Amino acid sequence: MSHAVTCTAPVNIAVIKYWGKRDEELILPINSSLSGTLSQDQLHARTSVMARADFASDAIWLNGKQESIENPRLQNCLREIRKLAAAKQTHQQGAPLPTDKVHICSVNNFPTAAGLASSAAGYACLVYALAQLYKVGDSLAEVTKLARVGSGSACRSIYGGWVRWVMGEAADGSDSIAEQVVDEHHWPEIEVLILVVSDHKKTTSSTAGMQTTVETSSLVKHRADKVVPQRMEDIQNAIRARDFETFGRITMQDSNQFHAVCLDTYPPITYLNDVSRGIIDMLTKYNAHKGKIQVRAFSWQVS
Repeated sequence: MSHAVTCTAPVNIAVIKYWGKRDEELILPINSSLSGTLSQDQLHARTSVMARADFASDAIWLNGKQESIENPRLQNCLREIRKLAAAKQTHQQGAPLPTDKVHICSVNNFPTAAGLASSAAGYACLVYALAQLYKVGDSLAEVTKLARVGSGSACRSIYGGWVRWVMGEAADGSDSIAEQVVDEHHWPEIEVLILVVSDHKKTTSSTAGMQTTVETSSLVKHRADKVVPQRMEDIQNAIRARDFETFGRITMQDSNQFHAVCLDTYPPITYLNDVSRGIIDMLTKYNAHKGKIQVRAFSWQVS
């Protein structure tokens, strides 16, 4: 007997950035973060999962190409889902046995590893599909914890609207979850224009970059301890009040500081290029000409 589930999941764009972990295995961040979830009409991951007792082994195909199933984060997700399924004996409710092998097919309709949060959408989609397949994840909060062990930012793609990832304090990560600040209907006037200045794979992966930053940057600790907590409070208030001028200012300041932290890393990490810097300059001059942050703001992803 086979069991199958297909789902899609969205991309999210962080306006308060997540950069640096206090626990690499559990993917626990050094600061909270906040993002906006984009419409799936343009950007999404689509994942199908099937479990069968007669599959010889677990397997995964990404964008039509078979990849290694031994990826540690992928293994973490499978292990945690199966552990929950075994504990709850969900096979008695029609779910596959935890020992059944799984085949996973995932497709992104946007460039992978180019800064568009492909891992966030991909792992959010994978974990949600597996949770449905095995009938685990009694709440979206629980699903966000499962998604986090695949890719930190994935926990924010479980919800629509504006979403915060609470860093938490518990050593086991039990309180490091994503929460919806407001839903997708709260601020319908907000539009996101995505400028892909390069679709090449990043020269420094997010995982490697974060680890090097935490090890070498003195600025990142100041940012996490002193700057981000106040920005999180202020930007949530701005979103609730639909105050674009405050929202835009904080978003641009946090983007700039994130890239300053990358430059403070040793060896320095550079994700911006000449086109990126030109766009920043243009928007800064536009807002100066208007006299306030009226209709334009920027936030550069790790791209």
